[in-house]
Amino acid sequence: MADRILVINPNSSASCTSGIDAALAGFRAPGLPRIEVMQMAGGPPAVVTWRDWFGVAEPLCRLVEREAASAYVIACVSDPGVDAIRTVTRAPVFGPLRSAVAAALARADRFGLIAFGDPSLPRQRRALQAMGVEGRLAGHIPLNLPMELLTDPAAPRTALVGAAQALVREGAEAVILGCAGMASHRAAVEAACGVPVIEPCQAAVALALQAVIAARPALAQAAE
Repeated sequence: MADRILVINPNSSASCTSGIDAALAGFRAPGLPRIEVMQMAGGPPAVVTWRDWFGVAEPLCRLVEREAASAYVIACVSDPGVDAIRTVTRAPVFGPLRSAVAAALARADRFGLIAFGDPSLPRQRRALQAMGVEGRLAGHIPLNLPMELLTDPAAPRTALVGAAQALVREGAEAVILGCAGMASHRAAVEAACGVPVIEPCQAAVALALQAVIAARPALAQAAE
């Protein structure tokens, strides 16, 4: 099987899945691992509550068991099911939140996070605590917009820009878009706020590409 990076959207929003796919267009090129974006059947409209977060873990595990890939990205910026999925595959599994934090801290001392909504805050804070980086968080702003509005190419732009600018005023030197539904707005938000803006699915796919490409010589040697 050719190298394949499978990006899985665990929610049921087709517009969110399309936005993720479009955001990853620049990561596709001849000679690189193939990047495929898919939507998990039966997922919630958005991963909002803890029940949503826990509820998608087992379906994601079953999907990964069926769909062979060289690496997986779970395309939700609360990293649902990542630890469980790592128990059912030997391939690397990446969560966008942790990937985005790593990308932000590679470019800045302090970062801000725009969350999907208020229920996202404790989950994302817990992940930051587990990474030992909560002290690097300059601010954490929830948008509280429905997914289908968030994925609109124009409707949420003012709210996103306002949140990013507020985070910069609070001391953020980089801003993380804290929901995969925000993917199409990265460039515009960065232009408006003047600091690096990290799109988490892009950050996770970048790490997945590195992992798969780095494994190629080892795989070739093992086959000899």
